[in-house]
Amino acid sequence: MFARFRRRRINPVLRDLLQETHLRVDDFIYPLFARSGTGIKNEVASMPGVYQMSIDEIVKECEALKKVGIYAIILFGIPDVKDSVGSDAMCEHGIIAQTIRAIKRVHPEMFIVTDLCFCEYTNHGHCGVLDPVLHTVDNDITLNNLAAQAVVHAKAGADMIAPSGMMDGMITAIREGLDAAGYKNLPVMSYSTKFASAYYGPFRDVAESSPSFGDRRSYQMNPANRNEAIAESVEDEKEGADILMVKPALAYLDIVRDIKNNTNLPLAVYNVSGEYAMLKMAAKAGVIDYEKVMMETLIAFKRAGADIIITYHAKEAALLLQK
Repeated sequence: MFARFRRRRINPVLRDLLQETHLRVDDFIYPLFARSGTGIKNEVASMPGVYQMSIDEIVKECEALKKVGIYAIILFGIPDVKDSVGSDAMCEHGIIAQTIRAIKRVHPEMFIVTDLCFCEYTNHGHCGVLDPVLHTVDNDITLNNLAAQAVVHAKAGADMIAPSGMMDGMITAIREGLDAAGYKNLPVMSYSTKFASAYYGPFRDVAESSPSFGDRRSYQMNPANRNEAIAESVEDEKEGADILMVKPALAYLDIVRDIKNNTNLPLAVYNVSGEYAMLKMAAKAGVIDYEKVMMETLIAFKRAGADIIITYHAKEAALLLQK
């Protein structure tokens, strides 16, 4: 009478038959960081296994990704020259536009998502043009620039745009810009609920995007606010986003489920640099079984409601899923 749960767990075949949540290689998007030059593959000390790469190395990396079944990437750019408005991000000869074209020439089947923001491209490290009085991002001017950046990426061959700056009205501005330029069928995956998180530290090493002053709390989400987190994503759905996202993932699984319950759109999570680095450092210290903890973490994202997982673990997880 009291053994019905155990009866379903004793036989391993039955356990597999009854598994409710499944992880697939097709769930993953792998982040790549492009910079100018040739033959460059610089490992980031705070993120073992993650590299800044020149375009030729990124093209090679795409071949390696395909071999383990990964066909979706998200691109970040590290320009040679940064300025106050992030001009390289809006240039048809900028680092991201060049990288997209190079990948598509060799790997046309790769699905290329481009991160749409300005923090990597500005000399102050903030996510748009600064208001000289308030010393924070000027929301409305930045919207115009985001639309221009999106069109540049679209012309280069991007398959999906992923705006991450958390500007109010960014989905409307980007959608209107893309539609006017003839890219009505290009989807937008919004970083719709992005928290002002301490988990981003290692990313700022690899992307060279740390703010030169202050922080991003005037435009990113307060980690303490649940209702506002839901409202941010619901608003982006109304503005025309095709896919929503929660970033970071691990400390916000309650928010992932809340948003999943409040929207009909597909939902992505970004398993961010700090989450990745913690597992790598714990493995190095010998305090966890790295592969088991990694897979348990990734399945937790799916269980919470994620349809897509952006993760630096993607290659390692893909190999384990093939066993």
